[in-house]
Amino acid sequence: MSKIWKLGNDIDTDIILPTEYLAFETVKEMKPYAFSPLRPDLASKIQPGDIIVAGNNFGCGSSREQAPEVVKALGISCIVAKSFARIFFRNAINNGLLLVEQPDLYDQVEEGDEAEVIPGKEIIVNGKSYPIANLPENLMEILEAGGLVKAMRKRNGLD
Repeated sequence: MSKIWKLGNDIDTDIILPTEYLAFETVKEMKPYAFSPLRPDLASKIQPGDIIVAGNNFGCGSSREQAPEVVKALGISCIVAKSFARIFFRNAINNGLLLVEQPDLYDQVEEGDEAEVIPGKEIIVNGKSYPIANLPENLMEILEAGGLVKAMRKRNGLD
């Protein structure tokens, strides 16, 4: 089971990782500042395997790749939102971070609830099942490999 961290609508990449922290050389250095404009202590509370549940338009704003990288580095296993910005969605998949669009979950859960995510099937929270769509096979291959580069290395026999 994964703990839910609930965020709102229009969580943009400047909220996920403010511009001033892009000057750090590594994602590890950036991690403590993730979501700091919204909730300064959130990054320190997230545990590996936790999930984020958000409203509409998660990941809007600039196309910076560091935004999904820092979310994955925090240990978030999945982001469930009503909708995602398209560039963020692709950047997240390319970094091996599972994103799930589910229109009803956000309005039915509270922060701190625990969820079980079964990719391509359902999310279970408080004994209730919320159906989720299956991602295309090529995107699942990328996620299962841990990101696009790892998937291509595996596909080409380099790993």
